[in-house]
Amino acid sequence: MSSAETADMRRALAAGLSGYLIWGVAPLFFQALDFANPFEIVMHRVVWAVPLLLATLWFSGKLRQAVAALADRRTLVTLLGTAALISVNWWVFIFAVNSGHVLQASLGYYINPLMSVAVGVVVLREPLGPYRIAAIVLAALGVANQTLAVGEVPWISLILACSFTAYGYLRKVAAVDGRIGLFWETCFILPFAVAGLALLQVQGLGHFHESPVQALLLMAAGVVTVVPLLLYAIGVRGLRLSTMGLMQFIAPSLQFLIGVLGGEAFTASHLVTFAFIWAGVGMFAYSTLRRQKRRAGAGETQGAE
Repeated sequence: MSSAETADMRRALAAGLSGYLIWGVAPLFFQALDFANPFEIVMHRVVWAVPLLLATLWFSGKLRQAVAALADRRTLVTLLGTAALISVNWWVFIFAVNSGHVLQASLGYYINPLMSVAVGVVVLREPLGPYRIAAIVLAALGVANQTLAVGEVPWISLILACSFTAYGYLRKVAAVDGRIGLFWETCFILPFAVAGLALLQVQGLGHFHESPVQALLLMAAGVVTVVPLLLYAIGVRGLRLSTMGLMQFIAPSLQFLIGVLGGEAFTASHLVTFAFIWAGVGMFAYSTLRRQKRRAGAGETQGAE
């Protein structure tokens, strides 16, 4: 590997890692917005993300490609569906963070990749293997323990995992650039966000004009939405997907620490739930590394031939 390739890989690794770190500490930012309700925060997130994404597409020369993406009716319908799913995901995440359920949010994002594996097997007919079967079973046991032993259905975790799994599947079907996809998703939600914020302002319930600090924090919600996505896109271009797949567990791990250090309830029963999920994550990671090693070995064999 040349020095230039090494530098590119390091840059991609730094970008991907930074993206996941931002997603991991995002609860701290949204907790600072607890003066507003989750609906208002999501609406501001959309309003301020649109111009940032538009500027990103313009600077990257993808505006024409973005317009062309909507020429395909199937892509348009798919992005309308992903817009609805990401709206639900954002609202539930912010509600979880600002109502003292960061641990449930982290649990949802631990479950998400394991749920994605299950969807890949059922819908896309992808190979499963014993380790991934074990990962899915362990995740199911974790959810069952949370329901039976802890005495609560982890609905926040399940909605986050289900909505993001469905979102990821539909975005895979749409096959558009991540920035273009998010741009149109936020554009589709934008009229509702603007109308909602106008209604809040008329009723005297909006918080944007209460103080410059609150206004800046609400505007920053757009930055927190766009920046990690751009960093993720850089990481994906320069790293193996398996590497990015393993790095995705950084975010829920940081969220878990924020929840525990923030004083949320964490009993022995909660520990059992997370132990099952962490064991499933371990199985998933081991399976991913095995598959990566097997592919690398096959590539070396073909190269020798």
